[in-house]
Amino acid sequence: MTTIKCTSGQYRSRFRLIGLVLLVGLLTACGSDTSNGPILIKFPHVTAPGTPKGLAADRFKTLVEERMPGVVAVEVYPSGQLMNDDDSIDALAFGEVQMIAVSLSKLDRLTKKYQIFDLPFLFADLAAAERFQSGPAREELLGAVLDSGMRGVGFWHNGMKQFGGPVAIDSPEAAEGLKFRIMESDVLQAQIMQMGGNPQKMAFGEVYQALQT
Repeated sequence: MTTIKCTSGQYRSRFRLIGLVLLVGLLTACGSDTSNGPILIKFPHVTAPGTPKGLAADRFKTLVEERMPGVVAVEVYPSGQLMNDDDSIDALAFGEVQMIAVSLSKLDRLTKKYQIFDLPFLFADLAAAERFQSGPAREELLGAVLDSGMRGVGFWHNGMKQFGGPVAIDSPEAAEGLKFRIMESDVLQAQIMQMGGNPQKMAFGEVYQALQT
């Protein structure tokens, strides 16, 4: 197969949206030589195949290969088999993979524009989030990482944020003194600290073990 080359450089809570952005590398848009076989799109992600993200990635592979048989081939790598989310962002920018779907919070180091989705009570439900993401701000948000060698092509949802733990959290005061696993988001960190909690930035794959200790 030919890789793409370029010679130019639910308990439902309305607390916050858990958003994902589907990104492609700009090297993908530079054209490819298909004389040695189909164009290869490597698509890694960190969730299991049966999860919403996993199912969507598999569906993407099916549709692309059905509609462009022999022209494009898609390899999906679930469950972090190829790399984690942080590594996949760098790999996309350098053309080592051609598509990723990462949590918006993972892109804080590249742009602050996605931090809006970490704000609490911004959207009443997923329908409200979808209206915003398909509105006037859509293209600006999808293009927010152009300078880093990638571009967003769409938003995926992973439900609304929820808290789970051994004790009930039915008020902000109930969070005082508790440790909370959060994604790598300064906005989320500030939220938990405002409630008196102790935020712990942690990769999803480390959460199960952390809960046991």
